[in-house]
Amino acid sequence: MILADTVFGLNIQLVVIILLLLIIILFIGLIVTFNKMQTMARKYYSLTSGKNAKDLESIMLTRFKEMDKVKSRMKRFTEDHKGFKGHLDTCYNKMGLVKYDAFDNMAGELSYSLALLNADNSGFVITSMHSKQGCYSYAKEIIKGESYLALSKEEKAAIGKALTVDEEIEKMKTEVEEEDIM
Repeated sequence: MILADTVFGLNIQLVVIILLLLIIILFIGLIVTFNKMQTMARKYYSLTSGKNAKDLESIMLTRFKEMDKVKSRMKRFTEDHKGFKGHLDTCYNKMGLVKYDAFDNMAGELSYSLALLNADNSGFVITSMHSKQGCYSYAKEIIKGESYLALSKEEKAAIGKALTVDEEIEKMKTEVEEEDIM
């Protein structure tokens, strides 16, 4: 019997070393796989210990019923939310207030203009002017941010504040988020 010194053009000793390395790598892979299977078997045993298949089935069916109830509640809450949102759009949710001295001989900024607007920027502005003789109040209708009656500069300022309240809230939110990030 004649032994060859080369196999596929490689030295026989090099081939043996390569095969030994492959055996070691496969053995390590076998150990890792065995450990993972043991971990999985422990988890499975802890899940099914004390339970039989019928118990697990009833637990799963109970959870599915609970999930169906949660889905139906979410659907109802979504419908309620749409109704509330439609109602809130008609409510006055924007406000602008400007205090000032209406007359030169008065002090303390007792006069004011108050603008109340809804989501469509429609609403009213109330102006109250205080003097030594009395207090005079006026109300003017605002439709889509505009009035058909002449407005004083204070009334325009109050409406301007009410119109920009959304932008100010968004600016404050952005500032808070930037502070949280840092």
